[in-house]
Amino acid sequence: MATDVPTRLVEATVRLLADEGPSAVKARTVASASGLSTMVVYSHFGGVPELLDAVIVEGFRRLAEDFSRLPATDDPVADLCSLALTTRRHAHANPHLYDLMFGLSKRATYRPAREQCRASGDKSTAARGTWQHLVAACARLVASGRVHPHDPDELAGQLWSMVHGFVTLELSDHFAEFDDPVSSVLLPLGTHLVVGLGDDPARARASHERAAQRMGARVRESAGQLADDRSR
Repeated sequence: MATDVPTRLVEATVRLLADEGPSAVKARTVASASGLSTMVVYSHFGGVPELLDAVIVEGFRRLAEDFSRLPATDDPVADLCSLALTTRRHAHANPHLYDLMFGLSKRATYRPAREQCRASGDKSTAARGTWQHLVAACARLVASGRVHPHDPDELAGQLWSMVHGFVTLELSDHFAEFDDPVSSVLLPLGTHLVVGLGDDPARARASHERAAQRMGARVRESAGQLADDRSR
C-alpha cells in the first residue's frame, strides 16, 4: 500500500534533517526527496513551518513508540535509566530532529516568543504521550518504596531536565574529554539523583549498570538484525 502524501513529506523531511541539517529543509528539496511536486507541500501543510510542526509530532511519536517497547520490570530505577538511554539514542540518531523537538532553534533561527506562538494541539498531544511513559515509570519508582514519597510528575520533570541537559551538552561536544560520557557523566548523575530521593547508593548504582547492560544488548541485537536484513 502506498504511503499517503503527508507521511511521505514528513518522512522525507526527517531524512533531510538527519543527512543535511535544517538548512536543507525547503519546499523544493522536501518535494524532490519525496518524489512529489513542490506544490504538494503547500497544499497539504500550508508551508515549511507547518511541515516542521508535523515533523515534531512524528519525532515524539517515534520516541513514545520506542518507550512503549521497553518492558516494565521489577527494577524501576533501571527502567527509568532505560528511558534516559533511549532518549539519548534518538538524539544521536538525528540530532537536528531532537533539537527541533526539544531545543530553541528552528531552521537555524530562534523560535518566536511564547506569546507570539500559536498553540499546536497536535504537538502538545504528541509530547504528552511521551511524557506519560516517563510519569508512569516515576510512579512505579515511588510505589516501590525505594525513594521517599514524591509527586511522579515532579520526578519526571527532574529526570527529563537531567537527560535533556546531558544530551544537549554531549551533542555540543562539551564532553569530548570523556571516552564514555554515559559511564562518566550520565549514569553517575542518575545515581546521584535517585540516591538524593532516598534510594540506597549501592542499589542505585547496580540498577543503572543493569540498564546500561540491557540497552547495550538491545542495540547489539538491533544491529545484528539490520545486518541480517541487508544480507538478504
